[in-house]
Amino acid sequence: MVEIISLEGTEDTPKILLDAKRGVFEISGRSLPEDAMDFYEPVVEWFESHRGSLKDIKVHFKLEYINSASTKACVDVLKTLESIPQAQVIWVYFDEDIEDLGKQFARLVKLPFEITRGEY
Repeated sequence: MVEIISLEGTEDTPKILLDAKRGVFEISGRSLPEDAMDFYEPVVEWFESHRGSLKDIKVHFKLEYINSASTKACVDVLKTLESIPQAQVIWVYFDEDIEDLGKQFARLVKLPFEITRGEY
């Protein structure tokens, strides 16, 4: 089981840091990878494999831009989080489109969702 996922963001892919020991769970930046499902699969698998040891976590999404393929992949991540006790999502938006997307995601999943404005 992989303990930590730490990927530096690029122009097309978000920074991802999943570290259960430090309690850091963040996806940030721009998300428009060529194959979004393939890119986000390790994130889904990481949460699935750590499901038994995670509880009361806050997953921060700080996306500046997200393409339509990534939205489906993010829904998969959010659906996986539903199986983690007391998991919460902190959705940080920088413009109205991302705010609206966060509201749509909040309606799709059974998770506490905090939607908050971020600063660049």
